[in-house]
Amino acid sequence: MTETLFLALGILLTCGLLLLRQRLWSFRAQRPADYPHGPQFDLRRHLNGPLQCEGVIYGPTGRVVSRFVADMEGRWNGNTGVLAEAFRYDSGRVQDREWRLTLGNDGGIRAEAADIAGAGQGQANGSAVMLQYRIRLPADAGGQELEVTDWMYLMENGTILNRSQFRKFGIKVAELVATMRPRAV
Repeated sequence: MTETLFLALGILLTCGLLLLRQRLWSFRAQRPADYPHGPQFDLRRHLNGPLQCEGVIYGPTGRVVSRFVADMEGRWNGNTGVLAEAFRYDSGRVQDREWRLTLGNDGGIRAEAADIAGAGQGQANGSAVMLQYRIRLPADAGGQELEVTDWMYLMENGTILNRSQFRKFGIKVAELVATMRPRAV
């Protein structure tokens, strides 16, 4: 009986430590308030006009499964904007998305797109922007609906670094890393 009790306590302690690690020291533990310093990320300014984007997508094993480049165009009218994206993947596949963004006076963000279930919610603070939403993958990519957490970090030179994690049932199934910067016209 004592061995079973110690085994159960060991399992509970291990689960508790893993949960604590995830909540305190992981990608998901970040909060917008963690980034008050550095250049101030204003979506109306930094996601405006023509942008160039390059990135990679990692699969669940941590290996690169796809590369892409994208042309983006941001247009704003006050606190509402549209970010049009045209992706070209290394497989030859092309994907277009148009985000409709609404900014609140408190830094809050509401984001909608055709392949997003409902509306995404986010927050801008200091040099970072966080956005969470549920994306519906195209049928040729499995058709699954995934939970996404996007983090964008503004660099001193105006480049934006984007890191996103995609989860299904709380398990990370993909990660995206990309750069965005103004495109020379």
